[in-house]
Amino acid sequence: MNCHYCDREAAFAAETDGLRVGLCEEHFRERLQELAEADGLENLKEKVDVDRAE
Repeated sequence: MNCHYCDREAAFAAETDGLRVGLCEEHFRERLQELAEADGLENLKEKVDVDRAE
C-alpha cells in the first residue's frame, strides 16, 4: 500500500467503514502534529484503544 499523499510505501494504515488509507512515516508525523496542535489528539486517544507497555 502506498501513502495517500505521495508514492512512498505506507508505514501506517487506518481503516474506517471499509476504506483503508496508508501514510508514509513523514506524512503520518505531519498529520499527528496537526492533530496535537488542534487538540484533536486527545479526542483521538479517547476513540482509539492504545495499549501501553507498563
